[in-house]
Amino acid sequence: MTEQDWLVYFETISFSVYDWVLIFALLFLALELLNDLVTGRFSGERLLETGSSVLTQIPYYLAEIVIFGGGVYLYFMIYELVPWKIPTNGYTGLLVLILADLAYYIEHYAVHRIRLFWLAHSVHHSSSMMNTATAFRFSLFDPIPSFLFHLPLVLMGFNPVLVFAAEILVLAYQFWIHNEMIGRLGPLEWFLNTPSHHRVHHGSDPAYIDKNFGGILIIWDRLFGTFQAERQLPTYGLATPMTSKNPIKVQFHEFPKLFRDLGQAQGVGQWFGYLFRPPGWKPKAGADASHRRTKESIQ
Repeated sequence: MTEQDWLVYFETISFSVYDWVLIFALLFLALELLNDLVTGRFSGERLLETGSSVLTQIPYYLAEIVIFGGGVYLYFMIYELVPWKIPTNGYTGLLVLILADLAYYIEHYAVHRIRLFWLAHSVHHSSSMMNTATAFRFSLFDPIPSFLFHLPLVLMGFNPVLVFAAEILVLAYQFWIHNEMIGRLGPLEWFLNTPSHHRVHHGSDPAYIDKNFGGILIIWDRLFGTFQAERQLPTYGLATPMTSKNPIKVQFHEFPKLFRDLGQAQGVGQWFGYLFRPPGWKPKAGADASHRRTKESIQ
C-alpha cells in the first residue's frame, strides 16, 4: 500500500468504527433501560437524567463542527511547516494510536486538575447515574482541550489524518465502558480501561476522585500512580452534587462559581490561581493576611 492508501484506510476505518459504535451505544442504552425496568430501578428521575445527558450532544456537535473544521485547517497548516515527516504505514498507525492514547491520558488529567478546563469536563461528571448516555454527556467546550493536547503529535511529524483517526478511535472505545451492567473482565483489567475502572473514575467518593484517567489503556494510570481498583460501587457525580436536569444548567453550572471566585480574588496571583489551579483551590489564610498587611502599609 502507498502512503496515500494508508491515509485513506485509517480515515475510513476510524469513521466507520465510530458510526458502528454509535449504533451499538444506542442499542446498549435501550438494553440498560430495559434492565432498569426489570430490576425495579427505573424511575422518572433516571429517565430525565438520561435525557439530560443525551441532549448535551446538540450544543456539543454544533461546537464540534466549528472547532473540528478549524482544527483540521490549523493541523494541516502546521504540518506543512514541520520540516520532518513520519511516513504513514501500519507500524506508524499503531504507534500514533498508542501516543494518542497517552495524549488523551495527559489531557484527561489536565482537565481534572486545571479549573479552567474543568469548566467543560465537569459536565461529563455531573450525572448522578452511570449508563451509556453518560458517555454522550459533553460540554460544548470539550473539543478545545482535545485540539490542544493532540497538537504535539502533528509537531512530531505525524500526518493530521492519522492523528484525527487515532483520536476518534480512542474516543470511540470509551462508549462501552460507561455502564454498570458489565462486571470485571479478568486479566483484561490489568492493561485495558474497563467499565469497572471507569466507574471508579466517575465516583465522587474520596478514594475515587481523580483516578483512572486512561482512554483505551489503563497502564498509564498504573505507571503514573493514578490507578484505583473498584472496591465498592461508586457514588456518581460531583463532590458538590449538581441535581438539575435542565440542559442549560448542565452545560454552565460551574461558570457562576468561577466568576464568583474571580470577583473575590485579591491580586493577580489569586486570579490566576482560581483559573489554573485544581478545582476547589482556595488561597491560604496566611497569604490573605499578608496581602492585607501589604495593602495597608502601602495606603
